[in-house]
Amino acid sequence: MTADSASIDLKHHFLIAMPGLEDETFARSVIYVCEHSARGAMGLIINKPSDISMRLLFDKVELPLRREDLMQNPVGHGGPVQTERGFVLHDPLRPLVHDPLRMDKPEQEGSAYASTLTVPGGLEMTTSRDVLEALSSGAGPRRVLVTLGYSSWGEGQLESELGENTWLTVPASADVIFDVPMAERYDRALDLLGLKSWMLSPDAGHA
Repeated sequence: MTADSASIDLKHHFLIAMPGLEDETFARSVIYVCEHSARGAMGLIINKPSDISMRLLFDKVELPLRREDLMQNPVGHGGPVQTERGFVLHDPLRPLVHDPLRMDKPEQEGSAYASTLTVPGGLEMTTSRDVLEALSSGAGPRRVLVTLGYSSWGEGQLESELGENTWLTVPASADVIFDVPMAERYDRALDLLGLKSWMLSPDAGHA
């Protein structure tokens, strides 16, 4: 790995699959990168629906869902790792500070939930059940994407794939994740680069 590739930080970026990537899981995928360091990277596919809805997921975890706006949303397929585990991508929570003695102090990075990864400059990803309980009660983050499973790369692996032109990269847009239907997110992510899918030529073409 070169010094340049080692310094790449793609947290809060999209990885957009190039047409030559034919792996069933990752073909035409858009991945939101939650973590990226010299040790590797992890992220969530944001445009591949699983076969269950949010309503069914909450039935499975034995919680009611009192968020009408989420009832019919599909649960995403976040990647091939830990596909039985849920990952909740959501807007950052900025809890109101009621203690006047703390008003002038910077907010703690963290979240209201027990297990949350805060993506610098970006979103939050929560894996603890309490975020589902908040959504169940009709509260919780305003915009959420729930996936089963995640995607990961070992040390130097993502950099190697970037060098092989497997992925395009672009700073992520929360609106693409939360406000665009899953089926349209690939094209909308390409729009961020001023590209259309027909402009991309796969290294290995289809017959």
